[in-house]
Amino acid sequence: MLDTVLDFAARGLFSQASWGTWITYFVVVTQLTIFSVTLYLHRSQTHRGVDFHPLLAHFFRFWAWLTTAMVTKQWVAIHRKHHAQTETAEDPHSPVVHGIGKVLLEGVDLYRVACRDASIMDKYGMGTPNDWIERAVYARAPSMGPTLMLLVNFALFGAVGVAIWALQMIWIPFWAAGVVNGLGHWWGYRNFESADTSTNLSPWGLIIGGEELHNNHHAFPSSAKFALRKFEFDIGWAAIRLFETLRLAKVLRVAPALDLRANVPLPDGETIKALLSHRFHVMSDYFSGVIVPILREEAAHAGASIKSMPRKLRKALANGGRWLDSHSRERLEAVVRERPLLATVCEFRARLAALTERNGRNAEAMLESVKQWCHEAESSGIRVLADFAARLKGYRIAAEH
Repeated sequence: MLDTVLDFAARGLFSQASWGTWITYFVVVTQLTIFSVTLYLHRSQTHRGVDFHPLLAHFFRFWAWLTTAMVTKQWVAIHRKHHAQTETAEDPHSPVVHGIGKVLLEGVDLYRVACRDASIMDKYGMGTPNDWIERAVYARAPSMGPTLMLLVNFALFGAVGVAIWALQMIWIPFWAAGVVNGLGHWWGYRNFESADTSTNLSPWGLIIGGEELHNNHHAFPSSAKFALRKFEFDIGWAAIRLFETLRLAKVLRVAPALDLRANVPLPDGETIKALLSHRFHVMSDYFSGVIVPILREEAAHAGASIKSMPRKLRKALANGGRWLDSHSRERLEAVVRERPLLATVCEFRARLAALTERNGRNAEAMLESVKQWCHEAESSGIRVLADFAARLKGYRIAAEH
């Protein structure tokens, strides 16, 4: 009799479960965890891009506690600081500062170190839940959640459930603390020349709830939607739209679209609004529309130094070599100095980048500066630069539909 009980306990309630059942269960519970992080902790609590019905919001909060032991205030505060101090010594998990290996493999340790800093919690953790259950259960006993999850898994599948639980426990540390925070600032493609090293890991955000579109997110942090190009897909946004249809979610912010007006003689207020809202988009357009054609032109005219320039250096012209080491930056500057045409468009890029920064200037002063920039660009005699200036004057934020 005892042997039968022990055998039943070892195999769980679903002792006849197949591999298919185990895998299905694992996929469901891990995706629920991913959604709890990306939808609730990230898009809703941290950036206020979407509000969820209290019942759904509490389910996400409960599930995050059950499967990760993460406290809402801690996660939110650390992520807000990441955005406020990106790629600086104050960034809790920047590969530029800590190295890709440490963030990828030890990201959870960096998270725990930041959690112990009370100043981060006080400064960046405002507005997170502070009700009785948060104080008495979720924040006071975070490890109780995964312990309960272990018991549930063991009761369902026995020893196999313990293995599933172990994989659950490393799922978020690996994908979020490691892959998104690490690879998401080291490898991938960039739609926007944001003031950091963020990248999109994949145009299809299916595995990590849409967090794969990390560069898009850094360009528009408060947007509830991460997919910003026609070929991109954000499964987290699909879930939000479903919840919105069911009246369980209310979208508060999405990234505004950029529109282009034709034949605008001078920059105006609409231009300034677009530049401030889409400054990273503008700088990406400048690189592809001005610098890249000049590079091709220089290379076509026997530009040996251009042809031999590593791809890493050519791409660094998009941000003035900001993220290069000192040796590479000196090499890039030497190449630029040898090419007056390239040097000119790089100088205009630096001036434009300074114009688009929010540095406290009033709108009128900024408008006059942009008018001057456009006038000089159109008078430069450089066709691609003049064409870009003509387009820039027509930028505006697209009307919402």
